[in-house]
Amino acid sequence: MEHGPHHHHDGGSPGLPGVPGLPDLAGPALTLLVLAAPACGYLLAARRAGRRNPARRWNAWRSASFLTGLALLALALLPPLGPAGHTDFRAHMAQHMLIGMYAPLALVLGAPVTLLLRTLPAHRARRVTALLHSGPVRAVSHPTVALLLSTGTLALLYFTPLYGAATAHPAGHWLLHLHFLASGCLFAHAVAGPDPAPSRPGVPVRLVHLGVAIAAHALVSQALYGGFSPYVHAPAAELRQGAELMYYGGDLAELLLAGALVATWRPERRTAAAAPVRGLRRRVPGTG
Repeated sequence: MEHGPHHHHDGGSPGLPGVPGLPDLAGPALTLLVLAAPACGYLLAARRAGRRNPARRWNAWRSASFLTGLALLALALLPPLGPAGHTDFRAHMAQHMLIGMYAPLALVLGAPVTLLLRTLPAHRARRVTALLHSGPVRAVSHPTVALLLSTGTLALLYFTPLYGAATAHPAGHWLLHLHFLASGCLFAHAVAGPDPAPSRPGVPVRLVHLGVAIAAHALVSQALYGGFSPYVHAPAAELRQGAELMYYGGDLAELLLAGALVATWRPERRTAAAAPVRGLRRRVPGTG
């Protein structure tokens, strides 16, 4: 099936495509600076948390996970993959996997909100906690909403003119990256995040949402592989290879997310529920 020409972009730099007047190295350098800012902030916060409470130093694995997430973002945005994502659907799909699934999981497992709460003064920490309990935050961080934003938009992106409109301009491509990252972080947080989540349901409900995400990724990737997407203008072979990346890469990412859910799951203790029963028995005549 013929899908027309690639999308090409003129001018600009690999790191920030389409930005006029930037030398070839300025875009990647700026991208590195943008990614270095949260890395430095996180490490400084982890050091401060250790100083405030030497008995409870920040977990080094959390730090490693967060830095890994930033490294995956750098891999997706910097050359050679970054520039290729604007002209090659396979590179775009690799970016999609890295920015929307792998990097979010690593960033979320770094527990940045918990770290922030441990380093802020008490009155500011209370403000952050109040924000986490606010209606809009509780709504957007619910697994159903996160699923719709992360996975539910895939059909809208690849089976409507939205993909062509977003990738026709550099700003649209970067907005697409931001959507992948934000929605991916929301879904990873809703399913298996270690940070506080007041609206997070129990493990069975989260497993159902993860199963729906797996099925939706499979359906979208199979439709792309079969060529049922006239709005993605790429050669048929390139489209099939991109669909294969989505199918197998998505399965691996969701398997990692399921593993994170199991690793962070803690069964509810029955002692609190059993205590009133024991107390009742002690008050009943003829018992104990």
